[in-house]
Amino acid sequence: SAAMEPECRVLSIQSHVVRGYVGNKAATFPLQVLGFEVDTVNSVQFSNHTGYAHWKGQVLNSDELHELYEGLKLNKVNRYDYVLTGYTRDTSFLAMVVDIVQELKQQNPNLVYVCDPVMGDKWNGEGSMYVPKDLLPVYRDKVVPVADIITPNQFEAELLTGRKIYTEKDALEVMDVLHAMGPETVVITSSDLQAPLGNDYLIALGSHRKTKADGTRITQRIRVESPKVDAVFVGTGDLFAAMLLAWTHKHPNNLKVACEKTVSAMQHVLQRTIKSAKVQAGEGNKPNSAQLELRMVQSKKDIENPEIIVKATVL
Repeated sequence: SAAMEPECRVLSIQSHVVRGYVGNKAATFPLQVLGFEVDTVNSVQFSNHTGYAHWKGQVLNSDELHELYEGLKLNKVNRYDYVLTGYTRDTSFLAMVVDIVQELKQQNPNLVYVCDPVMGDKWNGEGSMYVPKDLLPVYRDKVVPVADIITPNQFEAELLTGRKIYTEKDALEVMDVLHAMGPETVVITSSDLQAPLGNDYLIALGSHRKTKADGTRITQRIRVESPKVDAVFVGTGDLFAAMLLAWTHKHPNNLKVACEKTVSAMQHVLQRTIKSAKVQAGEGNKPNSAQLELRMVQSKKDIENPEIIVKATVL
């Protein structure tokens, strides 16, 4: 029974918003529903996400992050199974996260660090960074080498490796380069590659590289095509990374199943959100940021036990 499983503890260092679902607000609930103990450090506390017309709030600096960690350490409760991080704007904060991850890995050599290296995205084929440029070398040289699972989008994968992706073959090579940098699991969460199912689908690619006891390496690679949802959502990457953490934990040697469950749950949440947002906005009106907040609580059952509506292809 679930009660008999040893507790699995996640340290999640992400943004907090009073209203809505992004950062820790998007990651905590799904992880708890899936049976994890979640300890959250709120890297910022804002009234709402920054896609709204207004936002107010406070930002945690690296010294304050260190202080919170010291408190845990003094009480000897700094043993974690997972660390999860997402959007960060500050290089010193990010460097402090790396220090903490390295120390936690000394405490527990089996700790898994799940990192979403949030740096930017492509709009109409043009990539642009929405974090300061000086974060790239920190991610590339410090963060990715200590990460075990990374979830970049196509643009971020290109930034980290310095290679462009035009074909699926390019993407597989880029994922191999990323493996060589450290992480044994790489998921390119979205890409502008042509989907075999057609233009209404978005391609995600995953690669899991395992080194067997005798030193031989096996790599499992998959492609997932999910229906495009016509709206701009915020917090989807955070939800994705959290659910991927949970499902790779439950299916450690089956990236295909882990991704199918993650992407299927994602689809359920997005479909419910867009349907509900359209009702709230009224006929012919475009839903606003408040109306497009993820329907997280309403999707509890889908998160807990997702009906597989998106299949992955083994490559």
